[in-house]
Amino acid sequence: MRKIPFSYALASLLVLALVIWLAFGNFQRFQTTPPDAPARNEAGSRVEIVVQQSTPFIPQQIVQGQLTAERETVLRANVAGFVAEKPVAQGSRVAAGDTLLVLDNDALPEQLQQARDELAVAEAEYAGARNLRQRELISQPELLRLQSALSASAASVAQLQKQLDDSRPTAPFDGMLNRVKVELGDLLQPGEEWGQLVDDRRLKGAAWVSQQQVGDLSEGLPVTARLLNGDHLEGELTFVSHRAEEATRSFYIEATLDNPAGKRLAGGSAELTITLPPRQVHTLSPALLSLNGEGQLAVKHLDENDTVQQTTVELVSADTQRAYVTGLPDPLRLITLGAGMVDTGETVTPVPVEEAIISQPPAQDSVHAPVD
Repeated sequence: MRKIPFSYALASLLVLALVIWLAFGNFQRFQTTPPDAPARNEAGSRVEIVVQQSTPFIPQQIVQGQLTAERETVLRANVAGFVAEKPVAQGSRVAAGDTLLVLDNDALPEQLQQARDELAVAEAEYAGARNLRQRELISQPELLRLQSALSASAASVAQLQKQLDDSRPTAPFDGMLNRVKVELGDLLQPGEEWGQLVDDRRLKGAAWVSQQQVGDLSEGLPVTARLLNGDHLEGELTFVSHRAEEATRSFYIEATLDNPAGKRLAGGSAELTITLPPRQVHTLSPALLSLNGEGQLAVKHLDENDTVQQTTVELVSADTQRAYVTGLPDPLRLITLGAGMVDTGETVTPVPVEEAIISQPPAQDSVHAPVD
């Protein structure tokens, strides 16, 4: 008989051992008792939470506006006449009542004096006639004629006085004579514009706000105007329109701003920051905001029984880093990790943020929504 090579014998032994191991391993399928089931987590899913209190927050509205002088008026001629004098130079500050221009008055002072003398005569004649009438020495119609002559003389004096005043126009309020468009000898007609008076010691900031913004605005709110050069003016909101513009559906607002230095700002543009009343808000990451079944912004959190709740919130303000919302309980047990894996009404196991960070392996990074 030929001898079997050693390598063949070794391979046969290995195959036999593998068959025996597989056969005995299969016997596990025929065990009469099932293996122990793994213990279930009766407490539910684990979520990461942080407990936070609401904090005061001062919201602001920023709109683009235009600055105008608090008071300005176009100066027009009331009577015809040639420019005789220019007592105030263009760009000068004037007080209310200062004479700004003098027109040729065609001897109006003399005519006015004559009318006053005639008025004095009419007054004397009427006074004497009244005494005579009391003694029935003149008739009643004669007394009424003299009274009518007195009224006509008084009207003539008033008319001439107005013409004289109109030939010497005065400033209606304190301000700056911003423009003078006439020269000596120019002829002005009634209604013709000859100058502009501006009072820019205080400014008006005019702007338009949307329907969503106007509900939070009211007169008296502080306003800060930021100018193009970086300077700031302080003031307050003085007018909020009660009706939207037809074309844009936006509301007109006005703010009164102090300009103590008299800077030349009227007619320019500015950024108006309106400071709204403070509110209690919760600050959280915008990533923690979600939409509920009605399409409203909501936040998931836990109640005192570790049950998941979803509460509708009002967004007060937001940027890329944080959102400021109201409508949440205080204090708030906010779910910061795992909110998408649990449903409303589900009981979960809360894990505070500090414990979750400590329990993580050093080499593993945690994807966590920041909470301020």
